[in-house]
Amino acid sequence: MNESPRTAEAFDAVDVIRAKRSRERLSDAQIDWVIDAYTRGVVAEEQMAALAMAIFLNGMDRSEIARWTAAMIASGERMAFASLSKPTTDKHSTGGVGDKITLPLAPLVATFGVAVPQLSGRGLGHTGGTLDKLESIPGWRADLTNAEMMAQLEGVGAVICAAGSGLAPADKKLYALRDVTGTVEAIPLIASSIMSKKIAEGTASLVLDLKTGAGAFMRDEADARELARTMVDLGTDAGVRTVALLTDMSAPLGRTVGNALEVRESVEVLAGGGPADVIELTVALAREMLAAAGKPDTDVEAALQDGRAMDTWKRMIAAQGGDPDAALPVARHTEELRASEDGVVTGLDAMKVGVAGWRLGAGRSRPGEAVQFGAGVELHRVIGEEVRAGDLLATLHTDTPERFARSLEAIDGAWEIGSGGAAPAERRIVLGRIA
Repeated sequence: MNESPRTAEAFDAVDVIRAKRSRERLSDAQIDWVIDAYTRGVVAEEQMAALAMAIFLNGMDRSEIARWTAAMIASGERMAFASLSKPTTDKHSTGGVGDKITLPLAPLVATFGVAVPQLSGRGLGHTGGTLDKLESIPGWRADLTNAEMMAQLEGVGAVICAAGSGLAPADKKLYALRDVTGTVEAIPLIASSIMSKKIAEGTASLVLDLKTGAGAFMRDEADARELARTMVDLGTDAGVRTVALLTDMSAPLGRTVGNALEVRESVEVLAGGGPADVIELTVALAREMLAAAGKPDTDVEAALQDGRAMDTWKRMIAAQGGDPDAALPVARHTEELRASEDGVVTGLDAMKVGVAGWRLGAGRSRPGEAVQFGAGVELHRVIGEEVRAGDLLATLHTDTPERFARSLEAIDGAWEIGSGGAAPAERRIVLGRIA
């Protein structure tokens, strides 16, 4: 019996690889084909790995990146919020240590009659995941149907939940491949990965929080600015009102790193308190989101102080099965870290703190691994504060005390303490704006 003939493909993967290897511009047709063929399994993993490395080394121009992004969007479904009675706006952060901003931000913006469909992810490595943090709240669930999401956006105004598997499935495959082939840092691939999902989500406007510094994915500020410019251009070209804030991640945000610890601190912000840096960034992003949604000059600080944002938070958590008034998980064991000298804290390394929290069980080293909701690091002295020998610098939290030794190794040297002299310059959280 004769085998049925293979369907003829429009291109050959090797030719596409050679073109980019030779610094040629890929045509729209080549890009459309290679993304579709990779999703279908026609382009092999090793071939896409070679192409990703060629892109990493030789780059892409603006039109290539736009087409690559569009092809990834076309690989799956798109959401639409036109049926809602209110405008939509979204925020994406490139992630960092203690970056809990989504938690107070989404209900704060929703308080002003704007819908915030915040499709979030889980942590991997030293950066925490928003869904992991919220799952420390008893009863809260991340997985919603599209109908549940739409009803919650109309009724409450804010939803933080897991993205469906149907959005940009090509990106899911390519992201996993980049992770194991040393091509994660390729700016065209980072930008198209993030923006394909955000554009497919269907929001009318988007504010990007691009982190830079020791604890950020993009440590170098020039690289972060290039990524921000690329992503803003992609959003604009796709008809999404897009703006980016470049923000500092040289030190952790706030005074907590870890799931339940960060939820507790977020609730403090919603109650009108909390650390100044968390409040500053939450307010700055809220203003950008509301302006993009057609509601500029809104008094967001007042909504934090008078309880309106807290009311929206409680409704948002309850709508997803959570008990906003329930006690949060607390780790069974703690270890204290104390200062060995007098002085002023002049530096606090975000990466060291983040890795320490990860080693305590707050994060995961592979997808699907369980996290400890109560694990993490509580910071008692941050940049600009005076410290005496013997003062408490941090408390480490975990359910598994055998983790303390490696966590203490990771956090060793995180604090820079200056002896006398001028106080360190006040930390700038927002470093720039790209629109």
